[in-house]
Amino acid sequence: MLSIIIIVLASLTILWWSRNSLLHPSSRGFPRFFAFEALLILVVLNAPYWFIYPLDTQQIISWLLLILSIVLVMWGVVLLRGHGGSRSTTEGSPDFEWENTEHLVTTGIYRYIRHPMYSSLLFLAWGALLKFVSPVTLILTVVATIALVLTVRAEEAENIARFGEEYRNYMKKTGRFVPFF
Repeated sequence: MLSIIIIVLASLTILWWSRNSLLHPSSRGFPRFFAFEALLILVVLNAPYWFIYPLDTQQIISWLLLILSIVLVMWGVVLLRGHGGSRSTTEGSPDFEWENTEHLVTTGIYRYIRHPMYSSLLFLAWGALLKFVSPVTLILTVVATIALVLTVRAEEAENIARFGEEYRNYMKKTGRFVPFF
């Protein structure tokens, strides 16, 4: 029962944050909403298994993915906010102001990965899956992965429109989710 309450309350919050994106299906926020929802349900469903058999190989790999997820999101946010600048958004825009950068960030982790924050969500999904693999959690992880790939494709189209050839050259030098891949 508590899991259902958590999922409903968190889903309402995600829905509120995503309300403008859901009105713009071609925006990166549209598939991102579904990634967040799948991740939420995945994490809540697997929460009872997070600390069972802590020295099991699967659990160790899971924790390594989860730690990597935290590092990537923190590093990405710091660099994006520190070097990207921000352009103001209009009322009803599907973008948050902080993600509407003025400058292309290509330093730090962005030198190797174009989307470290989405990479962090990908690693979160697969790390959470490894806590307890079941058909339902595997489906949720695949849904989150597909939604994140669609999110990144939409963002890359937006970035090409915003930054042009500079972004195209950047794409040739960096991995989408994983360095050198």
